Amino acid sequence: MRKIRILIPVIVLLVIVGITVQAQNKYIGVKQCSMCHKTEKQGKQFDIWQKSAHANAYKTLATDKSKEIAKAKGITKAASEAVECLECHATPVDAKLADKGYDMKEGVQCETCHGAGSAFKTMNVMKDKAKAVAAGLREFKDNAAIEAYCKTCHNDKSPTYKGFKFDEMWGKIKHPVPKAG
Repeated sequence: MRKIRILIPVIVLLVIVGITVQAQNKYIGVKQCSMCHKTEKQGKQFDIWQKSAHANAYKTLATDKSKEIAKAKGITKAASEAVECLECHATPVDAKLADKGYDMKEGVQCETCHGAGSAFKTMNVMKDKAKAVAAGLREFKDNAAIEAYCKTCHNDKSPTYKGFKFDEMWGKIKHPVPKAG
């Protein structure tokens, strides 16, 4: 009985600390992620992203077409400053959650999908998927979950939406770690 009285507060404390750490994760930016995710061993994940439309999503907001769309939608700010545009063309975060290396202008970047990386960026955490997930790495259980997340932006709410073929588009951006062997 005495062990249970000691064990319960310890478990509660660990849960609270875990939630607090996760809630305080900061966005570290592409440069930090790329340090490990540009190698052959990691499947050149950074290169895949860098060549994708996601990497240039923020830049598209400066185009004349984006300016026209924003104006037609009644948006009075520049598209690159409008929340309605930024929510899908960048990863806008509160300044308190942005580490010094984070730059919203990197567009739809690693942390857009995988979550703020400050607590899981280290090699010892990333080598253990369970540890990384516990530290805040967003895990998708299957392709249906990935597709649902993609559709939070790739949907008819977008003024340039022309349909979304998940399998085709996922084929362009998926970035698995190659199996060792």
